[in-house]
Amino acid sequence: MDTSGDLWKTLQPFAYGGVSGMIATSCIQPVDLIKVRLQLTGEGGAVKSSNPFTMGAQIVRNDGVLSLYRGLSAGLLRQATYTTARMGIFKTLTEKVKGPDGKISFAQRVACSLTAGGLGATIGNPCDLALIRMQADSTLPAAERRGYKNVFDALAKIAKDDGILGWWRGCLPTVARAMALNCGMLATYDQSKETMTSLMGPGKATNFASSAVAGFFASFFSLPFDFVKTRMQKMKARPDGTMPYKNTLDCFAKVAKTEGPFAFYNGFMTYYFRIAPHAMITLLAVETLRTQFGDAHTK
Repeated sequence: MDTSGDLWKTLQPFAYGGVSGMIATSCIQPVDLIKVRLQLTGEGGAVKSSNPFTMGAQIVRNDGVLSLYRGLSAGLLRQATYTTARMGIFKTLTEKVKGPDGKISFAQRVACSLTAGGLGATIGNPCDLALIRMQADSTLPAAERRGYKNVFDALAKIAKDDGILGWWRGCLPTVARAMALNCGMLATYDQSKETMTSLMGPGKATNFASSAVAGFFASFFSLPFDFVKTRMQKMKARPDGTMPYKNTLDCFAKVAKTEGPFAFYNGFMTYYFRIAPHAMITLLAVETLRTQFGDAHTK
């Protein structure tokens, strides 16, 4: 019995997903930082900004070019946990539910993507929390900044200050965001690829077009949840010990009341240029890895 082959068959979709996610994050980290800053501009009555170029120039002017990569260590570790899990679980689940003819319905793809997104987000929430804290730190008054050195320092200090369960602050909107993003990204990609392959034939052009469709839907579905997730993970206790938001629903309600319903789509174009390229690079990298090293599920 070839146990090593069976083990690789199980681990392969997880490995390909994690590596691909880390490659994508390395490419789009500056855009992600700007996206987070834009989502925080209207908080507490601050002047809103929706221009990513102005925000990017301001960050570089105040903190230097390398500051655009602040939180990269957390971003990479997040991909090593979150994307490894969600991509691997999705691929594994879709293989399990395929019929005898090897086909799978769109509804089944949606169910698999929602499940994979929720589980992956739960696993990756500590790193996601550290990433948001590190990216938002310089927006706080100097006396209130956390000053995390890297992702491991952030996780250690969060555990010390808030307990281990503090790693899962904002987990509910993180899970909701991941489920929406995964549905838009993975279910739509596989469905688009299947449709476009019948029209254009298999190949790089089909993969690219399918990933572009997936990138748009991933952005549109997930931004409101990403917005709330960012607000909840960044928040600090007020002087009286109370938190700005009690829970996810309270955050949605307060933002809608004080900033308007369109606030949830503040910075949409920046978010799109963060999510769509990330989704496209991840999906195309997975396809490249499968081509170069083989897809265990097809063997």
